[in-house]
Amino acid sequence: MLTIKPRKGHLLIAEPSIIGDSSFNRSVILLADHGDEGTVGFILNKPLEFRLSDLVPNTDSSFKIYNGGPVQQENLYFIHKVPELIPESIEISLGIFWGGDFDVALELINAGKIQASDVRLFLGYSGWEPQQLEHELQNNSWVVTENIYKKSLIGKNESAFWKEKMLELGDKYSIWSNAPENPNYN
Repeated sequence: MLTIKPRKGHLLIAEPSIIGDSSFNRSVILLADHGDEGTVGFILNKPLEFRLSDLVPNTDSSFKIYNGGPVQQENLYFIHKVPELIPESIEISLGIFWGGDFDVALELINAGKIQASDVRLFLGYSGWEPQQLEHELQNNSWVVTENIYKKSLIGKNESAFWKEKMLELGDKYSIWSNAPENPNYN
């Protein structure tokens, strides 16, 4: 399938052919940065068993933690839609921001001024060296789509996200929307 060129703010949808790759199988990834120095993204639809309170000692927040990707999984990253509250945020696009002052964000979470629908937290990120993503696109590992959800992407239900994207892509992808994650279970 012919897809658009990857850009900051676009979504990467894992091709159904990525079977057995525990990090990327059925992943939907937000590209936070894409350029000559490589690509950074966060997997949006892989929640972990952890809550924020499990990882950060001075909070009792039950915000979900997601597997952002296989790189630097010992670090916590976040995207959000409240840059007016979190200094040093970097705009990705369409009202979605990456990072900022985590101490301020944590204070606001603890005070109830930032809701779970405003922020998504990740352990690790997905990263590609220069030209690596383009090579993977040529090998049909990914489909690139625009982010039609804009900043509501952060509150998107992760459980059916990949399936939803398969249906949107139509044609040969629709059949994969109801296939089991492991074809051996078929």
